[in-house]
Amino acid sequence: MMQKPVTTDMIIIGTGPVGLFAVFEAGLLGLKCHLIDNLDRPGGQCIELYPEKPIYDIPSRPTVTGAQLVDDLMIQASPFDPTFHLGQQAEALEKQDNGNWRVVTTRGIIVEAPIIVVAVGAGSFVPKKPPFKKRAEFEEKSFDYAVHKMEKYRDRKLVIVGGGDSALDWAINLSPLAEKVTLVHRREEFRGAYDTVQQVLKLAQGKALDVQYGNVTDLMGKDGQLSDVEITTLKGDVINIECDVMLPFMGLKVKLGPIADWGLNLDKKHVEVNHETFETTQRGIYAIGDVCTYPGKIKLILTGFYEAAVMARAAFKYAFPDRKMAGGYTTTNSVIQERLGVAEK
Repeated sequence: MMQKPVTTDMIIIGTGPVGLFAVFEAGLLGLKCHLIDNLDRPGGQCIELYPEKPIYDIPSRPTVTGAQLVDDLMIQASPFDPTFHLGQQAEALEKQDNGNWRVVTTRGIIVEAPIIVVAVGAGSFVPKKPPFKKRAEFEEKSFDYAVHKMEKYRDRKLVIVGGGDSALDWAINLSPLAEKVTLVHRREEFRGAYDTVQQVLKLAQGKALDVQYGNVTDLMGKDGQLSDVEITTLKGDVINIECDVMLPFMGLKVKLGPIADWGLNLDKKHVEVNHETFETTQRGIYAIGDVCTYPGKIKLILTGFYEAAVMARAAFKYAFPDRKMAGGYTTTNSVIQERLGVAEK
């Protein structure tokens, strides 16, 4: 269902570290941001691929994990109250008569702004769909590839498939809410963080969570609504588990997605930009981070931070030529300090 358009200053596609830092840089200039991401939480690759892996080349941080970096960037951006639209892709893009761009997401959210920032890294993360027979029969009503509202699962019988962080986290978080949660994994070793695995095993030991090691071999139900899931265990036993909703977390794959059809100059799935402004071939659309390319490009998070700072100032001048842009340093500029909420009274 389409919603009424919301107008903002900047729409950022992607909530990885570079997209989050762009919120901060835009906020220093007084610009409000809406962010859109296909994942169900901010962080991009840092959260999905290496939340516990140490990163060694962030200035002033001898070492920081992907999760810690994202947490800190969220705190840094918080004074500017960004709006997040998660679990959805930026699908349609259209130029408006007033010069704004209108973005429509796959969940019907409509946002308009004079500035679009593409910060999708290697591309949008989309879920890998399981190769279950009859999947198409039940997918519309009984499969969820992301959790948008936990309340939806209250008093439901859930089967979560997977052994990574997403599957384990949601098994833990939904266990107190659902009538029953069964976690199915194809082997006895999980891929999640050690502490998370220990929580799952503790819940299983206390019967708060059912863990089955094996594979889904059949789906049963009627008119698209699941009733039971057949599991063949590693021992060869076949068991049926009652199920209202299945949540398969089988990993992610990366696609550039609808952005590839936005009329931007592409070089091997990378967006070509003017390295002085990071504007694309479409006026008002900018690209920063790993998704953009230009002579001398270095693919590092710190490079993306630099690109975000340059982009924010160039975009401000383009979109709001009649406004005065706050300059100087965060240590001395009272306007910037007021926006950060640290000005002395």
